[in-house]
Parts: sequence; structure tokens; C-alpha cells
Amino acid sequence: MASVVEYKGLKAGYHCGYCESEEGKVSCGMWAHTMTVQDYQDLIDRGWRRSGKYVYKPVMNQTCCPQYTIRCRPLQFQPSKSHKKVLKKMLKFLAKGEISRGNCEDEPMEPTMEDAVAGDVALINKLDIQCDLKTLSDDLKESLKSEERKKGKSSKKAESNELIQSQNIEAKLGSGEPSHSLGVLTVPKPGKGADLSKPPCRKAKEIRKERKRLKLMQQNPAGELQGFQSQGEPRSLFPPKARSNQPKSLEDLIFESLPENASHKLEVRLVPVSFEDPEFKSSFSQSFSLYVKYQMAIHQDPPDECGKTEFTRFLCSSPLEAENPPNGPDCGYGSFHQQYWLDGKIIAVGVIDILPYCVSSVYLYYDPDYSFLSLGVYSALREIAFTRQLHEKTSQLSYYYMGFYIHSCPKMKYKGHYRPSDLLCPETYVWVPIEQCLPSLENSKYCRFNQDPEAVDEGRSKEPDRLQVFHKKAILPYGVYKKQRRDPSEEASVLQYASLVGQACAERMLLFRS
Repeated sequence: MASVVEYKGLKAGYHCGYCESEEGKVSCGMWAHTMTVQDYQDLIDRGWRRSGKYVYKPVMNQTCCPQYTIRCRPLQFQPSKSHKKVLKKMLKFLAKGEISRGNCEDEPMEPTMEDAVAGDVALINKLDIQCDLKTLSDDLKESLKSEERKKGKSSKKAESNELIQSQNIEAKLGSGEPSHSLGVLTVPKPGKGADLSKPPCRKAKEIRKERKRLKLMQQNPAGELQGFQSQGEPRSLFPPKARSNQPKSLEDLIFESLPENASHKLEVRLVPVSFEDPEFKSSFSQSFSLYVKYQMAIHQDPPDECGKTEFTRFLCSSPLEAENPPNGPDCGYGSFHQQYWLDGKIIAVGVIDILPYCVSSVYLYYDPDYSFLSLGVYSALREIAFTRQLHEKTSQLSYYYMGFYIHSCPKMKYKGHYRPSDLLCPETYVWVPIEQCLPSLENSKYCRFNQDPEAVDEGRSKEPDRLQVFHKKAILPYGVYKKQRRDPSEEASVLQYASLVGQACAERMLLFRS
């Protein structure tokens, strides 16, 4: 199904949560009734971001705190010293129940995924953005489908979606190990919460063998596993230190074996954002209570500003259509809640979108009673590891988008600590390594990062007449539509929309006109 959007235009002069300016924020926005994951991927690569179903783009050279899209490159990511401290702190807590209250240096007090969308949810509520198109009614859906049938696209998609059932996610957690020797992590089935990113439980016998192996390794530093490999014993997921002097990988640090008598059990479950999903429904009230507790404690929100309506609109409503193509990740594309269950209770929820080229972090809320675990940093590291895991099957999925980087706001600069990372040039929409951007940002809040003065936005709108319009149940090019309407005041708004979404999205997405 095609994306259907209503462009709402420029919103200027509203409150900014970063610098507390009462009327400094400027952005353009649109309401997405439905959106394909490819369209949203292309939009975030042009500086857009979603808050619920509202998709917005800061007007970078006018807004008080320019918000630059930031992405981390997980395949080259190396955890910093403070990241390792956070991971070790979690392992100590799980293994022995140890609680360390001290904060690591340069570890943010704010949760890592605290984002621009938090400020914008208030904007959506206050502006009470009205949609001319209330729902995608059945006849509207029918006309969209018939249009797609003309293009001959929908039949193939439908076939592949029926054929592709959610399969097992295979995580290669060891470095360069053959996939058959690794645990298979399953996508949660209704009523069961599979831990997507933990190695499978091991039997006591296996653990005893592992200990024997460790002993052998200490006696034989050359690292030869005499007798073991030939007996068909799978290699350990977590090679012992003695095998090499290489620093521990992110996965080694996250998935280190815990003792049999560990004090706590942590499980991470990936749940699709859908009220039709049994697991999402069954955990909804617990998840909502956690959100209220978090918003009131961390953001001092009054109870009336973090009700069920706000929660659902902001974090449980997504315009993204779930897709499950054969070459995609086993969990499919779409919007998900990654729930952190500690001893059978949800202590944190990372809201993420899984898109063709990235995992995009939307928001994180957590139980303030567990602030000592630095859940913001911990969840970001888990999401980076999760991106690496998805990349194993879907090679083009290789980035982790952290939302917006705001250099002028000290609380938000921590996102630059996840290296290597890139910022999006607000004029040419190319990615530039953050190290090259920082000197310019020290001198000016707004910067064009692309150093080539001749470079232009390659994806810009070149033929606005080819933009697709949805009007009175019909889909037609803007060139045809404008001849029928002859309304010059409407043209400025449509051209602004086209310039912001770019030519490719303008031709694919349907711009609703009442």
C-alpha cells in the first residue's frame, strides 16, 4: 500500500524543550496516515523524524536549536571506557545483585534516547493538529489497491507477505564462528517472550564442559582444543580471554556467561507495535504504568500530560506498515517495543523502528528505581548489538540512527560519544563524519557540513508536476490536479512539501488534498 500523507506546513514560534525558548522552535510537519518503511527511510535520510504518526522536519537555519540527524556505524563500533563500565555494572548486578550508585565520567544523566520527539509530542497535543482525512476508509483503501493493481505491484507483495512467516533469528554472536554452532534466537510467538539477544540457556553438563575447556586453555595458552573439536563439541559463544589478546567485543561484554545461581535474570523481548499482537496487548498496561512513572519522575510531567491517550498517540501509534520480505530481517520491518524484563517485570522499553537500512531509535522510558543501571546507555549499546545481529541476515541494514544531535544543548551532546558516527548535512543530505563537523559547530549553531561549495541536494524536487496527489478517491499527478483546481495559494504549500520530501518520495507518496 502506498504512503498517504497530509502536509501541515510550517509551524513557527513554539516552545523549545532544549533551550527553554518560548517561541524559538520552527519546523514543518505532516500527518502520515500510513507509510511504507522505504518512504520513511528516505525521509529520515532527508532530516525528517516521526513522533507517533506526526512526521516533522526542523527548519534548520531558523530554529533556535538546530537538530542534526545522527547515525552510528555499528559494524565499526567500539565501546568506550565508560560504555564498558555500564555493561560491567549490569553484569555485576545480574550476577551478584551488586548496586553501584556512582556515575561514570561522561555518562549522560539523561537517558540516551531522550529525543526531540519528546518536545514535539506537546506541540502535537497543543496545536491539536486536525486531519482532514479522518481514517483510511474502506473505499479509499480500495481505490489505492486498484491503483496499485494497475501498476502491477500489489499482487507480488501480497504473495510474498503470505509466504514469509516470521522465522528464527540466527545471531552470530561469536567472531567469525560458523552459524551452525550458534544458538538460534526466536522471534517472540504470541504468548511467549523470546529473548531476542541472549544466548540460549545451556545445560549444566555443557557448563561443566565449558569449565573444563577453560582449565585446558589456561594449561595450554597456544589455544589448541585437543579432543574437543573432534568430538563435535560446538565452540563456546564466548571464547575465553586466553585465546587472544584482542579486546572484548560488544557482544562479549553484553552476553558474558552468568553463574547458575545469578541474583537476577534479564530478558529482552522484541514486540511488534500492534494491538492485534497478543504480547503487545498483554503487556500494554504494565508498559503504560512504567511510562507514567518515568515521565513524572524524570520529566516532571503532570499526570494529565502522560495519560493513556498521550502514551498511545506518541509511542503506540505508528504510520509504518509492517513488511516481511524474504530478504529482510526475520522479525520483519516496522515499529517495535524492545522490552527489558528483569525477574519477570518490565523495567525499560526502547521504542524502535526497523527500516531497510537501519534501526532507528524513537524513545526510551524506564523505571527510575533502576537509574543506577544507566539504562539509557545500556539500551543504546543493546540496540547497536541488535543492529549488528540483524545485519548478519540483511546486509544492507547496517546503521543505528539515534535521532537528533543538538550541539548547542549540552544534555544532547552525549550522542556524539557513540563512534564512529556521522551527521547529515542539512543542505545536501550527505553523511559527514562527526569529527569533521564539530569544529564548525563550535563556531555556529547552523552549519552546512558538505565542504564542496558546488554540491547540491541530488534528491531535490526537480519535477513537481509528477508529485502524486490523492483527491476525491482518485490518484493523479499534481500537474493534472492543479489545472483542475487553479488555486495559486495551494501551490506554494505543495511546492514546499515537494522540496522537503524530495523527488523520489513525492512521486511515491500520496499527498492527500481535501
